[in-house]
Amino acid sequence: MTGLLLVDKPEGMTSAGAIRALKPRLGRTKVGHLGTLDPFASGLLPLCLGEATKVARYLLAERKAYTGTIRLGVVTDTLDRTGQPLESMPVPPIAQMALDALATRFTGPQEQVPPMYSALKRAGVPLYKLARRGIEVERQPRQVEITRLDLVRHDEERIDFSVVCSKGTYVRVLAADLGRALGTVAHLEGLRRTRVGQFSIEQATPLATLAASAAEESLPLLGVREALAGYAAFPAPAVGVARLRRGQQEPLSSLPAPRSAGETALVLDPAGEVAAVIEAAGSSWRLVRLLGS
Repeated sequence: MTGLLLVDKPEGMTSAGAIRALKPRLGRTKVGHLGTLDPFASGLLPLCLGEATKVARYLLAERKAYTGTIRLGVVTDTLDRTGQPLESMPVPPIAQMALDALATRFTGPQEQVPPMYSALKRAGVPLYKLARRGIEVERQPRQVEITRLDLVRHDEERIDFSVVCSKGTYVRVLAADLGRALGTVAHLEGLRRTRVGQFSIEQATPLATLAASAAEESLPLLGVREALAGYAAFPAPAVGVARLRRGQQEPLSSLPAPRSAGETALVLDPAGEVAAVIEAAGSSWRLVRLLGS
């Protein structure tokens, strides 16, 4: 079983828990995911299955999209609804015009300090484990980019939002920063991931539907070729593919030269399936990933 499975993860479950729920369908198939979702969040969780795990790093998208709700007036230790309240403040009157101006202000490249409740590590220890022990350490700001941000008042204490952002962006931190900019405090009340790179939530299947399907039913998998459609692809004869799978790189010398330094491309077998991933090495190619037949 090889391909990309687009799962709509429900709230209240970890990404690892979603994979465990699918284990009866997947058996011994190797599984990897393209970015975790917090347990309280829902939405798109792309899973690489089988040989597709070998190309996961080529699918890690620069852009992700979310929708959600920000709760004003209360900040929690985790910056989301799962945490303990730390501080409460009055919420000033907020006009939609002010929200539009704030969205413009927060759009573009910017620095963001990662939260303590995160999987980042200090001396090999995840920060969230330190936070649970009451330990706070200094975190260096990271460069992120908000491509698009829309803010709409939901009620007196809530703002609905949609955001497109770079990978590595903490939406919880964005929610807290927006609260401070509005003269109060805030935390993330709800979050749904709607896009990871080229993949959208409309393509995903609810986890419950996948888990309840009969074992003999086929899963709605995207093929590796379809998932990597953005890369140049070169067909190769069966004999050339066979040589590549034996570790021989000579067949790569007959391919067109790379167009740029660091370029990544695919080698296709006679059936049009991805047999290998190659990368530019000067004016030629080098083999970096082999996929089984």
